[in-house]
Amino acid sequence: MLLGANPLISVTPGLMIWTIVCFLITLFVLKKWAFGPIQKMIDERREQIRRSIEAADAARDESRKLLEEHRQLIAQARGEAEAILTEARRTRESMEQRMREETEAERQRRLEETRKEIAAETARALEQIRAEVAELTLEAASRVVGRSLSADQDRELIAEAVGALDFSRLEETV
Repeated sequence: MLLGANPLISVTPGLMIWTIVCFLITLFVLKKWAFGPIQKMIDERREQIRRSIEAADAARDESRKLLEEHRQLIAQARGEAEAILTEARRTRESMEQRMREETEAERQRRLEETRKEIAAETARALEQIRAEVAELTLEAASRVVGRSLSADQDRELIAEAVGALDFSRLEETV
């Protein structure tokens, strides 16, 4: 038999008892001083991991909430920017229209002023022409008659004659 020949495989009751006693003592020592602290460290690590996961979930939820708020703020800002641009365009268009109207009004006013000035200058020129014609007529009459016409009545007579003349042809050419 081969089993009995090897001392490592042979059953020795004293050695077995001492092995069991040493095993139990080692188990007791490990349980008292090693397994408790190891289990405590494992439990603490498990709790720390659980808290970290909860914190990460809370941070993820908060970041999603902040991202949604950010998107809403961006959309609101875009809407406000569009409203501001629309208002600015409307203001610009109204200002352009007002400027065109004011420019046209100023042009019309200046045109009317120019027409009045032209009419006044025309009237003044015609009055001056009448006066010169009266003087020339007076001088021509005095040369024809051969004597000097200086009396006020003669001048009134010539002024009436010149006043009766039609100067409308001169106004049309001017």
